[in-house]
Amino acid sequence: MSELNEEPKTLDMPTTYDPKTAETKWYSYWKEGGYFKAGDRSDAETFTIVIPPPNVTGMLHIGHALDFTLQDILIRTKRMQGYDALWLPGTDHAGIATQTKVEQKLREQNITRYDLGREKFLEKVWEWKDLYAQTIHDQWAKMGFSMDYSRERFTLDDGLSKAVREVFVKLYEKGLIYRGKRIINWDPAARTALSDIEVEHKEVNGHLYHLQYPLKDGSGFITVATTRPETMLGDTAVAVHPEDERYAHLIGQFLVLPVVGREIPIIGDEYVEKEFGSGAVKITPAHDPNDFEVGLRHNLPQITVMDETGTMNAEAAVYQGLDRSECRKQIIKDLQESGVLIRIEDHVHQVGHSERTGAVVEPYLSTQWFVKMEPLAEKAIEAQKTNTGVNFVPDRFEKIYLHWIENVRDWCISRQLWWGHRIPAWYHEGTGEIYVGAEAPEGSEWRQDEDVLDTWFSSALWPFSTLGWPDEQAQDLQRFYPTNVLVTGYDIIGFWVSRMIFTALEFTDQIPFKDALIHGLVRDSDGRKMSKSLGNGVDPLEVIEKYGADAMRYMVATSSTPGQDLRFRWERVEQARNFANKIWNASRFALMNLEGVKYEEIDITGDLGTADRWILHRFNETARDITRLIDIYEFGETGRLLYNFIWDDLCDWYIEFAKLSLYGEDASAKSKTQSVLAYVLDRTQRLIHPFMPFISEEIWQHLPHEGDTITLAPWPVYESSLEAPEAAQEMNLLIDVIRSVRNIRAEVNVPMSKKIELIVKPATEKDLSILNRNENYIRRFCNTSELTISAEVQTIDKAMTAIVTGAELYFPLAGLIDIDQEIARLEKEVEHLTKEVDRVDKKLSNEGFVAKAPAKVIEEEKAKQQDYADKRSKVLARIEELKG
Repeated sequence: MSELNEEPKTLDMPTTYDPKTAETKWYSYWKEGGYFKAGDRSDAETFTIVIPPPNVTGMLHIGHALDFTLQDILIRTKRMQGYDALWLPGTDHAGIATQTKVEQKLREQNITRYDLGREKFLEKVWEWKDLYAQTIHDQWAKMGFSMDYSRERFTLDDGLSKAVREVFVKLYEKGLIYRGKRIINWDPAARTALSDIEVEHKEVNGHLYHLQYPLKDGSGFITVATTRPETMLGDTAVAVHPEDERYAHLIGQFLVLPVVGREIPIIGDEYVEKEFGSGAVKITPAHDPNDFEVGLRHNLPQITVMDETGTMNAEAAVYQGLDRSECRKQIIKDLQESGVLIRIEDHVHQVGHSERTGAVVEPYLSTQWFVKMEPLAEKAIEAQKTNTGVNFVPDRFEKIYLHWIENVRDWCISRQLWWGHRIPAWYHEGTGEIYVGAEAPEGSEWRQDEDVLDTWFSSALWPFSTLGWPDEQAQDLQRFYPTNVLVTGYDIIGFWVSRMIFTALEFTDQIPFKDALIHGLVRDSDGRKMSKSLGNGVDPLEVIEKYGADAMRYMVATSSTPGQDLRFRWERVEQARNFANKIWNASRFALMNLEGVKYEEIDITGDLGTADRWILHRFNETARDITRLIDIYEFGETGRLLYNFIWDDLCDWYIEFAKLSLYGEDASAKSKTQSVLAYVLDRTQRLIHPFMPFISEEIWQHLPHEGDTITLAPWPVYESSLEAPEAAQEMNLLIDVIRSVRNIRAEVNVPMSKKIELIVKPATEKDLSILNRNENYIRRFCNTSELTISAEVQTIDKAMTAIVTGAELYFPLAGLIDIDQEIARLEKEVEHLTKEVDRVDKKLSNEGFVAKAPAKVIEEEKAKQQDYADKRSKVLARIEELKG
């Protein structure tokens, strides 16, 4: 046994908990001990999570802290439950994001990537990657994440690169990858295609320009409207709805395109909305995705009027060489002067901007590589509809997933970058032939495609490429795939979750994860999205520095509800820190009373006191409920149960009750209470460990325990032998009595140090027996000068009253109460009880609730209904007595 597992020396436990010391000490201990490593439990059932790989572009943010904390809670729980639990870490090369960061850094030195050349530039990017990958490692450690670092992967690893090439080649051979000319999102600043997620749509105050295009025969005009007059130079038609009576007779005729003088046809297409604007729209196939589709249907020319930098090209006639924004200004002026521009309206609309460079994104006709999505999507849709697909939590996100995948478009996978997976395609310099393969073809006349693949292409393979695929016999792939759960935000269901599902079905014939736990975003206290521009971001390391990692973890995990955004509030972190301190102080008190207790001597059998049996019963219930809630990902509710059990049941009640035995003369009772206290405290640390790993390890190591680390300590399971409903009933009555006495004292300003007379009238013989049996607790915690427990109590006129389940309490506080005030107080209590009765009545009259709720829950609600009604009757009766 290691030095850390020697019997506790309680005086060595500091009076206050120091997170910094504990966090550094225990994380090193866990890593060096190999406690995070999977694969050692060959006979155990597996549980696998692969981390959504963070980008190597900078620091982790508070959203990462939420995402990874939820995963760590799951993996730590399963590890303690005896699973061979693998949490596989890794990072993403993040093509455009990382390249942009490095290029920005180089610009500060007046250097471009072209000055360096591809090879030297990539060396700089690898240096950046190494730096920030280490930063991410440091942050993972600070937050206490229990990842299996021996299996860490990076999306540009050799193994993952091999998987990427394999998938590309196989899809190409099946005809599911093709090279073609289509409209894509184009960033003129970075000079690359963008994915939809890299485009930020911002509301812009712009204009709507109304233009008159003259008919070729000179008989009139057709008016069209556009927000981008510079693109009219690439118009190849004007479209109207074929059933629009205003224009049907003109279909097939020609217009003369202003400025350019090119003749363009009037076409009929159902894409046009008759009721919108003039009912006629200009068609620019090379600069609008919808126009592109219309152009394909009508075999229209595709005229690109600007180059990859957003500069007008030769097709722009007299505007050649102008930047697109300058061209707009000039063409507006020219169209006004020529009478073509007849009206300008203010117009607020959404304009796409590059997330990385801030440039306005150009819908641009470009030759790129695409994945044909429909055949791949069909498998994923079929799996979902036959209940063999992924289980989304909450299930409403399945609809979002299906909507995206049922309306999927072909996926542009090529990027005009240098950082990323180079496309495995080569062009013959003589014949122009294209060769696609995992390795380069023989001969010096072949030139590899300069482009790289979209980052999401490699990320789509993450659940199986990280485990050894395409080697289908790889040990980890055989053992840990498919994975159990993916934890991720709702904002990337279409971009990442769906792509992982269809690639997994295509290449492994299995879904990549059984569950997809979808969480929301972390917003600021006002509900705003965190961003650099607002300056409202939260650095998790700053939170840890101020309050400790456990407080941060507990706050983000227990403030979240599946699928819902959460608001970050510093006061919630402070509350979590206070909770940690409460656990520490309670544990420290317990340890001062456990000196000399050895783990093997702990015995919770035999004749135990009411409080001892009750706390074991409550712990047993709590362990059962927490296990169930973690399994269904209800971390917020789990946090509430943990908090209530530890703060209320354990600290505020049991430890106070235990003092009577611990400080009493009965050695046997003291020994039993010590065993119960040690047992419950040990198991409570295990329950809190997935949420607060550091403080729980620190406390557990001071407790009498078995094993080297709480990380591998068995998870508490529900034990029927610990059921003690009678003790629970007894304690509930005692707690209600004590709490009511304290409340009455507070109302009339009688301090706890002053003794009072208390008269208790039990409701039943059983209640009488309970109260008599526990009279010492009532005297001790109510501090009574006189205590009467009797079913024969007569009406007491000048006394305050409290009604609890099982008893009526009377406080003869002569001279301290006003009858009218007492009646008013009791009338408020009637109002409260009436609301409770109505609430339960409403619940029980809800057919949906009654149909779905377990029989036990319904019985509990009926019992509450009767209890509230009985209390109300007694309070009403007491009011009548006082009035009489």
